[in-house]
Amino acid sequence: MPTQKFSPMRLLIFSFLLLPIAAFSQTTFFLPSPNGLLRLNVETKPNLSWQLLLRNKALTNPAPITMTVEGHGILGAKTEITKYVKSSINKVLRPEVRQKSASVPELYNDLVLEFEGGWGIAFRMYNEGMAYRLFTRFNGKVTVMDETYSFSPTNAQNVFFPEEEGFYSHNERMFKTIPAGGLRAGQLASLPALVEMEDGVKMLLTETDLQDYPGLWINATGDGKGGLRGVFPKYPKFTVELTNRDIQPTDREPFMAFADGTRNYPWRLFLVAEKDADLLTNQLPWLLAEPSRLKQTDWIRPGKVAWDWWNNLNLYGVDFRAGINTPTYKYFVDFAAANGLEYIILDEGWSETGHLNQINANLDMDELAAYAKEKGVGIILWVTWSSIDRQFELLLPSLKKWDIKGLKIDFMQRDDQEAVKFYWRMAEKCAAHNLLVDFHGAHKPAGLQRTWPNVLSFEGVYGLEQAKWDPQKRIDPEHDVTLPFTRQVAGPMDYTPGAMLNYQKGDWSPSFNRPASMGTRCHELAKYIVFESPLQILSDSPSNYNKEPECLNFLARVPSVWENTVALDGKVGDYVAVARQAAGGLWYIGAMTDWTMRDLRLKTDFLPEGDYEIEIFQDGVNADRCAQDYKRSVTYVKSGNMLRAAMAPGGGFVAILRKL
Repeated sequence: MPTQKFSPMRLLIFSFLLLPIAAFSQTTFFLPSPNGLLRLNVETKPNLSWQLLLRNKALTNPAPITMTVEGHGILGAKTEITKYVKSSINKVLRPEVRQKSASVPELYNDLVLEFEGGWGIAFRMYNEGMAYRLFTRFNGKVTVMDETYSFSPTNAQNVFFPEEEGFYSHNERMFKTIPAGGLRAGQLASLPALVEMEDGVKMLLTETDLQDYPGLWINATGDGKGGLRGVFPKYPKFTVELTNRDIQPTDREPFMAFADGTRNYPWRLFLVAEKDADLLTNQLPWLLAEPSRLKQTDWIRPGKVAWDWWNNLNLYGVDFRAGINTPTYKYFVDFAAANGLEYIILDEGWSETGHLNQINANLDMDELAAYAKEKGVGIILWVTWSSIDRQFELLLPSLKKWDIKGLKIDFMQRDDQEAVKFYWRMAEKCAAHNLLVDFHGAHKPAGLQRTWPNVLSFEGVYGLEQAKWDPQKRIDPEHDVTLPFTRQVAGPMDYTPGAMLNYQKGDWSPSFNRPASMGTRCHELAKYIVFESPLQILSDSPSNYNKEPECLNFLARVPSVWENTVALDGKVGDYVAVARQAAGGLWYIGAMTDWTMRDLRLKTDFLPEGDYEIEIFQDGVNADRCAQDYKRSVTYVKSGNMLRAAMAPGGGFVAILRKL
């Protein structure tokens, strides 16, 4: 991938450092978004607070911001301004990994306030939302005791609330639609969370540039209006290693973080969308993260992966016993090579989990590695976070010898300060040795993937693996069309799609050995366009894919990164439609619906002028009865023509457009 390049930047300072008497006299500040539709009001007296308005109508009530630092008091209370600066930025960034697009416009207005006592706060207003971050300029180390994060919506109707039982979690949650007045005081949720206003405006809450600091969670205040406050996992005092993958805090310190006194803290993000579909292209979580620390990134290769674990290595029609052994993984290599897939994953079982150099006796890693290299297929190894943290240097010679391309690191289940430091430590170590990273058992993406672009994906999502065991049938099309507007906004999402066994809800049941998806075949195919992951998984058995040559041909061609993304239509929890441009110029359209049959009309005015051949995968006439029923067709359209996407219950629609 190319290294990051910046277009010429226009920086306009329109309010300079004021004279002390002027700085002290101003206590109220206004900051508009570049298009003027959003406005931020900041009050510094008697205490620091913020309020956000859209089209001159308040979205939120004034909310306090404070941080309690041992020895420095409560920052944000009884403030005295020493200076402030306003600025505007308009530039274009080019990400090393093109999750949504090859270029990302960055346009914002900025307000930085500094206060007596050596601390301050930065606010940024984008057309797509608001963000703030605290910073301190203290000497030495400091202990952060607490932080006040408050969100007080004026007219919330519903909250898409990823409820949690506690801070020890994989963060694989359903987004429960809870009426704002129905949230109980103390209900806990991880981020991101989505708030729906009475007029349909959506506000998504998350954070980014999370470094050396605990992750932000939220509690319902129980005010009957959808109020939320921030809570944080305190610093772990004692932990217990329950297994070779589970290290659980048993007692916590009274403080949140022990950190450098001179530092920036994470950005608190409040994304605003007047139309649900606007959330599909919001890039603020990436834009506000620290830029890449890597000078060379051409070795970072996004792509698609043949995965062993979800299908339980269920090969058939072969003349060897399938399982964790050399012939099985050679078969996976052959499948990947034949279909242009960049990688295979060796999941749990390739080695003894707690001793990574003790290789499964049925697996000749030297032979397999040489075979994969000859075929041009990279190998990614699954490891637990505790094992790799202790044994990275021990395993490194083998990683080099086998030319391993990446690690799938699992079971962190935490985002206290010590766990967050692990993510960064491991991302840096892997980057130093040209290793990709896919974090599983992970918290939501919070900017790490921009700073260390070798981190290609994160789980932290209630994904297709749940189809192996969830009798409540929650991993369904309604959940699928909620994720693009919620969890995916935070960053790449390793949902692991690709089921070739597809059922309507009444026909579906969980199966560990032969898992299937709920929803139609076209719903499953559309996930590869709607869901974003630069390391995209083909989760089913190669034997199942080989029985479906038309679908396999599509999966072999569909990209995992994109040149451009256009949000076509959508409503959270109901349906979604998006168009994406591939590097070669092809356009892909993917649409998905919940359990409601839909007949969408999709505009194609995003296409350059001309005639196009269009290849379509659509639900078959009997897909409401047999979810695997689909129809493939090829026809022609002109740019600007309206496309019809007719979808069965739990259905989907895929189109590939080639300019003639």
